[in-house]
Amino acid sequence: MDINFGIWSLIPPILAVALAFLTKNVILSLFVSLFSGCLILACGNPWTALQTTFSDYLFVDMTSGSNAQTIVLMAVIGGFVALVEKSGGARAFARAISNKLTKPVSAQLACWLGGLAIYFSDSGNSLILGPIFRPVFDKLKVSRAKLAYILDSTSSPVCILIPITGWGVYVMNIIATQYEEIGIDGSDAGTFMQAIPYQFYAILALVLIPVIALSKKNFGPMARSEQLALKGLTEEQMKSEDAIVVEDDKEVSMWNMLLPLIVLFIVIFAMFIGWGWPTHNIAGSKIRIALTSGYLLAAITCLIMIVKQKLMTFQQAFDIFVGGIQKMGSILAVIVVAWGVGSVCGTLGTSTFIVDSTTGTLSPALVPGLLFVIGAVISFAIGSSWGTMAILLPIGINMAYSFGLDFPLVIAAVLSGSLFGDHCSPISDTTIMSSMAAGCNHIEHVKTQLPYALVAAAGSFITYLIVGFADMSAAIALPIAIVVALVLYFLCCKLFVKKAA
Repeated sequence: MDINFGIWSLIPPILAVALAFLTKNVILSLFVSLFSGCLILACGNPWTALQTTFSDYLFVDMTSGSNAQTIVLMAVIGGFVALVEKSGGARAFARAISNKLTKPVSAQLACWLGGLAIYFSDSGNSLILGPIFRPVFDKLKVSRAKLAYILDSTSSPVCILIPITGWGVYVMNIIATQYEEIGIDGSDAGTFMQAIPYQFYAILALVLIPVIALSKKNFGPMARSEQLALKGLTEEQMKSEDAIVVEDDKEVSMWNMLLPLIVLFIVIFAMFIGWGWPTHNIAGSKIRIALTSGYLLAAITCLIMIVKQKLMTFQQAFDIFVGGIQKMGSILAVIVVAWGVGSVCGTLGTSTFIVDSTTGTLSPALVPGLLFVIGAVISFAIGSSWGTMAILLPIGINMAYSFGLDFPLVIAAVLSGSLFGDHCSPISDTTIMSSMAAGCNHIEHVKTQLPYALVAAAGSFITYLIVGFADMSAAIALPIAIVVALVLYFLCCKLFVKKAA
């Protein structure tokens, strides 16, 4: 049983947040946080703390069954994503749906649909769609700020809703680890699936895009950007044309993306059915086996197509696969150190202390809304939803357990808050890549996106409060969230109406 170190147990998570805010370096911040926890356990002995950091946490967490599976799976996903992006198949697919776009509304909706289709990579989404839709938006005089907003709002929000992406695997791993520590006999995959309809921010961010496009109404800084776009490209935008170099697709077919994805789903569902799905629940470990197998065979399929079509040599294609694995290095580093922080906080009794401190003073009904706000603040400050989830999910799950709250609801509140803060943060990698891919000034993208993101966030927060007090199901709560967000959006439009052409 974990020992409660009282207020000292708050030092690691506070350090993680404070240092991430000051240094903008999530890995360094999490490592210092982990070391500080070990220093407390070692009664201030830095030599013992250094050894404990590796022997009892990093090495142990890396080699545990589910964590080792996650590392391998994330590496394979990285290789697959790199192959699909570099082969030109994803870009060919996006181009196929944008061929006959003659109106601003249809261009925005096509970009939105493309973002929904390219679900497997938050960064790939922007980098693939941005260069394709940028000339379309320019031709139709839709602002690049609007393009950047659509790219940013269909990257992470899509990935976090799908269990077979790196995002889903990462979240399920944290859930599995916490369930094991608490002693809960539950399915991490099942919990994640049940949390999907409670992820109000991700869903509202996606719902607002077609509403904004079809209504042709804008408010705030976005309205000004849209009006400037009607006058043509600015000098700064024309200079940015050389900022992104788009490789020649060599007449690549969209099947270079579709066929590997078909293989991926066939392998995954064939294994699921073999294990008794849908009549039996599948363990998280088996799901990771199916995902790893599916992504590997999909990558092999993509590699074979690349070589057969003479787009690249085998060695070039294989080097791209390995390069994709290497690009996952920084993400894997965050994951591994985050595991260590979660474990040391468990040993220190951080969650227990927070729950004990709030028991009797905090209404359980306020927990989802509070976690949403805290997640948003942390994520905005450090520019990382993954780092925020690593810090906050263990605390949220323990609070749900102690207060007797619905696990999917509390987990979804943490995920939504983490996503919202990351979505708006100027130091977030997805925010930076969205503005870069759209050829939009980065600060302009942040300023124009923020009011729309706040609409989705306000709708989410209000609904979390309603659900917390009314204890309603997701089937009722989600429509309420959508209605609240739409009312807020049209209210803003009523106050500051700017109609696009």
